[in-house]
Amino acid sequence: MQTAADIMTKNLVTLPLTASLKDAHAITRDKGIRHLPIMEGEQFVGMLTQKRMMGAVINLLATYGANALERREGQTPVRELVEVDCATVTPDTPLLAVTDFFLKHRHGCLPVVDENGKLVGMLTSSDFVRLCRNLLASLA
Repeated sequence: MQTAADIMTKNLVTLPLTASLKDAHAITRDKGIRHLPIMEGEQFVGMLTQKRMMGAVINLLATYGANALERREGQTPVRELVEVDCATVTPDTPLLAVTDFFLKHRHGCLPVVDENGKLVGMLTSSDFVRLCRNLLASLA
């Protein structure tokens, strides 16, 4: 039986809780990622999603205009945007259970934490696409 540990992304790009929306925006743009785990030291705090960031950017644009956007992004702390009550799974969670969760809740990612709550990986839709590709290749 395959588990979350078998397909999770382990080399994560994280952001400190003290970072700004501008920092998060730059990382997601430069690294081509949509979900950022937010950390306070070594402790996982929650997730900052592309959807949450885009909502904040649209709100800043509507409120302050395009000329002030970059400055306002720099003044907006990610601590105001992070989703702290996000669902997590453990490395030994069966992939079937993870798949059911993704389908039911329509999440784009799931942080993977160990028994001490330490962030050890993340599951995204891309991880499942890679799994499907590998399974299909093994059938060919």
